[in-house]
Amino acid sequence: MSLPHPTADQISLPIVLAVLGDPTRLAIVRYLASKEGVPLNCSKFLDLASKTNLSYHLAKLREAGVTRSEAVGTSRLITLRRDDLDRRFPGLLDSVIAAADGDPALPAVGVSEAEVSV
Repeated sequence: MSLPHPTADQISLPIVLAVLGDPTRLAIVRYLASKEGVPLNCSKFLDLASKTNLSYHLAKLREAGVTRSEAVGTSRLITLRRDDLDRRFPGLLDSVIAAADGDPALPAVGVSEAEVSV
C-alpha cells in the first residue's frame, strides 16, 4: 500500500507552518532532524501520544509534505523531507528547529524519565 504524499511543488507554506505549530508534531520533526536521513519506525514516537493520536499527527505531517512515510510490512518508516522543504523554503526548517531546541514546552522523544534532568 502506497501512501499519498504531495510533490515538492505542492508543499504550501501556510500548511507547513500550521502543522509545525503543534508541539507534538514539532517534537517529531525535531527528532527526525537529529537523526538526519535515517528512517525511523513510527513506534519510536509512542512516548508522545497514543497510537491513534500518533497516527493522526504523522498523517498531518505527511499530508503537509514535511515527512515521508513508507509502509514496510506492518511498520511505517518515517523520514524528514528536508531536501524538498529546503528547496521550496530555504532556511525555514533550520530556523524552526533552532527555535524549538531547548524549548521546555516541547515533549521529549526517545528520552526515558531517568535521563530527563530536573
